[in-house]
Amino acid sequence: MNKFDVIGFGALNVDMLFKVDRLAGAEEESFVESSTEACGGSAANTVVGLARLGCKVGFVGKVANDREGNFQRDCFKTEGVDTSGIIEAKKGKSGSVIGFVDKKGARALYINSGVNNTIEPREIQWDYVSQTNFLHLTSFVGEKSFRAQKKLLGNLPSDVKVSFDPGSVYAQKGLAFIEPLIRSSYVMMPNALELERLTGETDCPTGAATLIDMGVKIVAVKLGNRGCYVTNGEERKTILPFKVQVLDTTGAGDAFNAGFLYGLINDKPLAECGQLGNFVASRSVTKMGARDGLPYAKDLAALLG
Repeated sequence: MNKFDVIGFGALNVDMLFKVDRLAGAEEESFVESSTEACGGSAANTVVGLARLGCKVGFVGKVANDREGNFQRDCFKTEGVDTSGIIEAKKGKSGSVIGFVDKKGARALYINSGVNNTIEPREIQWDYVSQTNFLHLTSFVGEKSFRAQKKLLGNLPSDVKVSFDPGSVYAQKGLAFIEPLIRSSYVMMPNALELERLTGETDCPTGAATLIDMGVKIVAVKLGNRGCYVTNGEERKTILPFKVQVLDTTGAGDAFNAGFLYGLINDKPLAECGQLGNFVASRSVTKMGARDGLPYAKDLAALLG
């Protein structure tokens, strides 16, 4: 088997997104302007972004034998993502998300995890995940699948680098809970709020330094409309964002991860990796959903010169 550039390992959810007049609070009402259904899942969005940029990618996750599970496989195959690492559950339902997006692109998500929460180490193809340069991890709601991630990290070949986006789910569980994943990570890509929740530091460089001190080689902090902060312990840089008209921020962080990992795969300087992350994210937010705005390799030509 030729080596993959990146294999993703995370939840697989079908996203039903509703464009609303505004996000309603408790006992309030709003109205739906339009809706879309699309394949999603944080790590899944990132590997699709990498596939569009010309990388060889695969995935480890779990679906049921239902409409949503078949939809996920079809989406991956259309994008050129290898699906042979996907586990099929004998019972249960595939994961889904209901999301509401307002006119400014802000969102609220409700997750129905389904069989995403039931991955066991024995179901993972160890040979498959050993044939990659990067293994990209994102969060699961369920404890069983988290334990499977921890078990996997303890058995990875030394030449497989771990990329980790904790997301809000793992960040809320705290530093001690995900410490095994942090200490195994080559690169971490939290957003500013997740970094603060994990480290207790409101200052981004100080929080990133905490992760570097724990053994992470590279930290890229997503700052939303302020760009990103990147460091390897020696270089420390804030990379300004690309200015675009924001339609929907769903999947923007996943898109950033794709651009940043693309830079690492191609041995780009740290600041350029941050610029690539910002660029892919900026394209993503101009369309509804996590994937419609993801750019292709040809779109990078002007940026890379």
